[in-house]
Amino acid sequence: MEKDEAHASVESSPPPHSNGDHYHGSHGDHGAETELQRLLSTRHVTMIALGSSIGMGLWLGSGTSLASGGPAGIFLGYILAGSMIWSVAHSIGEMAVMYPLPSAFVQWTGKFVCPSAAFALGWAYWFSYAITIANELQAASTVLHFWTDKVPIAAWITIFWLVIVAVNVFGVNVFGEVEVICSSIKFGWIFVVIISLIVTSAGGAPGHGPIGFRYWKHDPFINGFKGFLSVMPTCIFAMSGGENSGLVAAETANPRKSVPRAVGSIWLRLSLFYLLGALMITINVDPTNPNIFGGTGTNASPFVIAYREAGLPPLAHIMNAVIFVSVISTGSISAYGGSRTLMGLAHLGMAPRNFTKADKSGRPWWGLVFTLVLGGGLAYLNVGASAADVFTWLSNLTSLFTLFGWGMICLSHIRFRHAWKQQGRSASELPWKSWTYPYAAWWGLIWCIFLIGVEFYLSVWPLGKKPSAKGFFANYVSVIVVLVCYLGARVYYRGPWWVDTRTIDLDASRRFYVNADVEKAKKKGFFYMVFC
Repeated sequence: MEKDEAHASVESSPPPHSNGDHYHGSHGDHGAETELQRLLSTRHVTMIALGSSIGMGLWLGSGTSLASGGPAGIFLGYILAGSMIWSVAHSIGEMAVMYPLPSAFVQWTGKFVCPSAAFALGWAYWFSYAITIANELQAASTVLHFWTDKVPIAAWITIFWLVIVAVNVFGVNVFGEVEVICSSIKFGWIFVVIISLIVTSAGGAPGHGPIGFRYWKHDPFINGFKGFLSVMPTCIFAMSGGENSGLVAAETANPRKSVPRAVGSIWLRLSLFYLLGALMITINVDPTNPNIFGGTGTNASPFVIAYREAGLPPLAHIMNAVIFVSVISTGSISAYGGSRTLMGLAHLGMAPRNFTKADKSGRPWWGLVFTLVLGGGLAYLNVGASAADVFTWLSNLTSLFTLFGWGMICLSHIRFRHAWKQQGRSASELPWKSWTYPYAAWWGLIWCIFLIGVEFYLSVWPLGKKPSAKGFFANYVSVIVVLVCYLGARVYYRGPWWVDTRTIDLDASRRFYVNADVEKAKKKGFFYMVFC
């Protein structure tokens, strides 16, 4: 099947009427042809989309959200964040099939919005990937305290950082296989989590009797509406990474087949991993438990606490092991995403030209080294500070970068469709068309703007703390960085605030598909279409 995929699509030269000039001849090319190798199959893309957003945000960060927002607060927070990433995924689907580029979001923004926004988004997203590596590494050292506190934090960070380095150094094919394995483990384990925690809540475990919805009845919204707002950064951080299917399209043999399948099954992943996973925590873990992550005790994952208090220590140990699999998976995906983002920026002339280089195996060494060194270095912040405080700080920074990125993806999709229609083309000509347009794109964009405002409110008037300039800049510096990058790029690039949609070359840097009868997916069963 994968051999058929490799021959089902080709990237050909634009039609004769295309001038290939995205930025009107002044800002470099969009990198339709790169030194990356198309070694990833539909199986890889589907599993990467499945597992890329399952990391410390869910397994560990849900503890701080439960404590600050309560059971109803965290559950509603995941519903809202899930609806946003679902909207973003559909926007990505249309554009990734048409324009599978190495730094997809950045290059789409430059093509359909403006070069200044692309510059700000590219560097913000790259920094977000580095922050995510740091957050995964430092959170892993916290989780290890469940087993031992004899090993220095710096040693654990170094060990797992080297593992992430190794996954990326051995090439994209090894990276793809590692992600398939890790995602399969995480996906299989979530079924065990859901079933077992239903049983423990019903009183089927030796550690305690029936719990039911006791914590929902007692205090569903801890700290009121402000508490609910405070869970949103962690919920956004937990789901960040689900958009990575757009990045891997550049190294996929047949995006027209693999990307829609990944997008089409996202609803089930969201409901299984986040909604049911969060629900299990809310009915099994007391929000006031001092041992929950962010509390005064052992700072354990709420899932580990649920098993430990249910008298099921073997499951608690397995849960901890799955968390470490998540560290390797999410950390390696972040290194992958950061290196490809730098490559895309370089193709746009917005980063040093060396970042466009890759070796014969498709490894962009410059981007990998730069991303891994910064991400690993930031992780050592945990050595001299509170793990929960560092995790919350880095999560807030990542959430703001993610909101900016999701918003620009939705805006790029809206502008792309506007340009497509304005130039007299029909939606039926698209290689793949999302049935959610335009409602999902606008839904995602509006909520991204609103939540950036919410983060401003929480930075000025933080939950449980006195307002301070230090606290504001610590939590909201991401927006300041984006604004500085954008305004600096505006001064450099000048020109109009928007790319004129009438002059966008819609055929440059796109992939043209042939052999439609080969690439047409065979009719499969429901299970295959969702999970394969």
